[in-house]
Amino acid sequence: MERADVTVIGAGVIGLAIAAEIVKPGLNVYILEKNVNHGGGISSRNSEVIHGGMYYPETSLKATLCVSGRQMLYDLAARFKIPHKKIGKLIVAVKPDEIADIERLHSNGRKNGVTSLSILSKQQIAKMEPNIKAYTALYSPESGIISAHDLMNYYLACALSKKTSIVYHTKVVQIEKEAGGYRLFTHNAKGESFEFNSAIVINAAGLESDTIANMIGGNYHLYYCKGNYCGISGVKQGIVQRLIYPVPDKKHIGLGIHLTIDLNGRLKLGPDTTYIPRVENYNVEAEITDCFYQSARKFLPFLKEENVHPDMAGIRPKLQGPDDDFRDFVIKEDSPGFINLVDIESPGLTASPAIARYVKNILFHF
Repeated sequence: MERADVTVIGAGVIGLAIAAEIVKPGLNVYILEKNVNHGGGISSRNSEVIHGGMYYPETSLKATLCVSGRQMLYDLAARFKIPHKKIGKLIVAVKPDEIADIERLHSNGRKNGVTSLSILSKQQIAKMEPNIKAYTALYSPESGIISAHDLMNYYLACALSKKTSIVYHTKVVQIEKEAGGYRLFTHNAKGESFEFNSAIVINAAGLESDTIANMIGGNYHLYYCKGNYCGISGVKQGIVQRLIYPVPDKKHIGLGIHLTIDLNGRLKLGPDTTYIPRVENYNVEAEITDCFYQSARKFLPFLKEENVHPDMAGIRPKLQGPDDDFRDFVIKEDSPGFINLVDIESPGLTASPAIARYVKNILFHF
């Protein structure tokens, strides 16, 4: 029976980052992906934002790995010419009673080690972004954007440069613990079954990470939280230069419908937060445009209803239910040689190189 040293389940940005980090001569690594391509799931359906790290509770993994991962991400993007821009972000207070939230975020960010944050006056905002509306704002100059696809291609190339194989259209349906590791049972697109042994398994299966973890006795339950996006057209090119975010939800369900800019200068609104049944439904209904317009016009006064149109959607794998408080990343060895990564949502893209290093440290006990 075929045997791997390490099997990574999931070829999204997290699984690929881990494979790239752990690969070394003589280590036989397999990456299993249920889709036809790497990054075909939630990793290709996000804002592609490099986050600062001011949102998350102090000492949480989301905070520490976001802050360290951000700098690592900028460094590797510059070194390996992965398309990115450090354009900065404004988190805006659109009414006076949100000013305290801006101050709280500033304080929280400083505790998390985000030292570059500053609170801007209405006059300072007008000089930086004359076409937005805000009483005050938190300025994060370290926030930016990156091509998620190019980043994943880089991670995959790193992994494949050593003894790593990636197998597409392969779904893990059962896992059994055995002496010296685990036996994995898989199905491919043709309905064919294949099983093999792996000394170590790393579960980076995104939306199905709880299902995989529970195959070896875990007790996880993920909620699917859909995030719709709307595109913006018919506005002047360059009318806004930075990412513009509202004050976030206090329970950290989402960061609010915000304005992002892609590497081509295209403007986009989203995502919203809608808990849905456990089905990968990426349809975007036309009816959402009014809600997006009403939310965004509070800080984008130039926006007209006809400028907003449906675009795309992503799904967040959340341990936090709709009535729950903040839940952190789960990155742990729940069984010897079996590392689970569950609830890896935002800021997973930003934190990906730091998450990979964290897993490597667990794996090799550095």
